[in-house]
Amino acid sequence: MPDICIVSDGKPGHLNQSLGLLEALQRQRGDISYSLSAPQSWWALSWLVIRHFFNRHSLPHAKVIIAAGHRTHLTMLVYGWVLGAKKVLLMKPSLPLRYFDLCLIPEHDQPAEQPNVIETWGVLNRIVPAQKKAGTGLLLIGGPSKHFSWDEPSVLDQLSSLLSKYPQLDWTLTTSRRTPSSFVTQLQTRKLNIKLIPHEETGLDWLPSELAVTEHCWVTEDSVSMVYEALTAGCDVGLITLASHGEGRLHHGLARLRASNRVSSLQQPLLLDKKIVLTPFAEAQRCAALILKKGWL
Repeated sequence: MPDICIVSDGKPGHLNQSLGLLEALQRQRGDISYSLSAPQSWWALSWLVIRHFFNRHSLPHAKVIIAAGHRTHLTMLVYGWVLGAKKVLLMKPSLPLRYFDLCLIPEHDQPAEQPNVIETWGVLNRIVPAQKKAGTGLLLIGGPSKHFSWDEPSVLDQLSSLLSKYPQLDWTLTTSRRTPSSFVTQLQTRKLNIKLIPHEETGLDWLPSELAVTEHCWVTEDSVSMVYEALTAGCDVGLITLASHGEGRLHHGLARLRASNRVSSLQQPLLLDKKIVLTPFAEAQRCAALILKKGWL
């Protein structure tokens, strides 16, 4: 029987967070097994509760439930109660914090200071740093979002300036599902010296593999999760700036990264200080170690 049950709502970003924690746990304890479950209906959960009262031995087993996404809350809570498992939520919940054994909440969500809360730099991810290839650069392009205004001419102008500033780098650019088709058309019109790999041509493991070995990575500000993945990979990270829709939580998170000298932009280069050595983020590893220390697995 698996030690961990991941409740996944099917969204790649949420599953990526859960797998990031799971794989970090497995790197520290190689014998940890897991299973995947989708959020269950009210009928299915009611039947599970009935089975709990009449035939406990027929129920699946898990020591820890891991989940991300609001749709997973109810299933996670019922599984945790029926199986006697610890509930580890990778987000700020829409239900009271006391319902969960542990909540790993990004700092930009301004989590409350509670014994069952761990504040993290960004959301967890699956990135593991590797030996960097000198002279490599990766450009990660997002698109329209509710937090930032998408300014295609500005993004293209920043890319042109970036390539002029760092002509010695071997640049690769990839898009996202949110990137407008007009961006690729305009990019090709400018004939920049960039290797273009559209997101449709990348697999699930392409980006983690590329980030692990890439030396420099520049990301549009709307792709906040990519910023933290690049930092976890140990890349030198720059931001392709966009106008934000007010000073929301993601805006404050990026501002904190700038203030801590973690990221740069064309308008705000890094303030290099040889006395300060910034290590890559390893939030999944840190959280995994804290969970193992609790003796839940």
